[in-house]
Amino acid sequence: MADASISFPVGARTRNSRTKRVTVMFAWAGVVTLAVLFVAKYVFFYFRHYDPVSFDPYWPRRGWLFLHISAGTLALATGPLQFWTGLRQRNLTFHRWTGRFYLFSVAAGIVGAVGLSATTTFQWGVVNGIRGLALAWLVTTAMAYYMIRKGLVSLHKEWMIRSYVVTFAFVTFRFLQDYSPLSRVQPLGDRDTTIAWACWVVPLAIAEMVFHFKRTSSALAARQTR
Repeated sequence: MADASISFPVGARTRNSRTKRVTVMFAWAGVVTLAVLFVAKYVFFYFRHYDPVSFDPYWPRRGWLFLHISAGTLALATGPLQFWTGLRQRNLTFHRWTGRFYLFSVAAGIVGAVGLSATTTFQWGVVNGIRGLALAWLVTTAMAYYMIRKGLVSLHKEWMIRSYVVTFAFVTFRFLQDYSPLSRVQPLGDRDTTIAWACWVVPLAIAEMVFHFKRTSSALAARQTR
């Protein structure tokens, strides 16, 4: 009886697989679209308007800023390639090299973030939120690398998802600041402090809930097959 299993109609499995694949495709299309819009509006702004007025408080620290936003943009661009299953299966070498490039981009982005936070004039609540984001970026990416070095592919994938959630926090920050109900919070210091923490803590919490839901579902399915 230990080897018994519950079978489902082939058609149902096929429909579920197709629905999941389409859902994932739409989700990634949304992620990529938001990332492209973010880069076009906010990152390219500094390249188009290279002057003290446009940079405002960042002008004396523009070197750190350019390092941070350039590396972060590269991480945004290379991250989705790590989750492209078909590409990974067809060309594992390409997957590994884009993974290394992602690691390099994150490392450079963290250096830029540390440089900015060390010279900032913003309120301490905002600064600590950004420093927490940089630390989360470091930990999640380092864990993803550690897991794949140990051959733990499933855990590597989970930590890569966490890492990219943190990478995407730069997009989330701007969305919350400009388009969410938080954009109307006063004073601005309270608004920016809240967003500096919410842009990465909330998405990471959601990711953790999804991971635990999947583990629970798998455990329940395994019990039913006994």
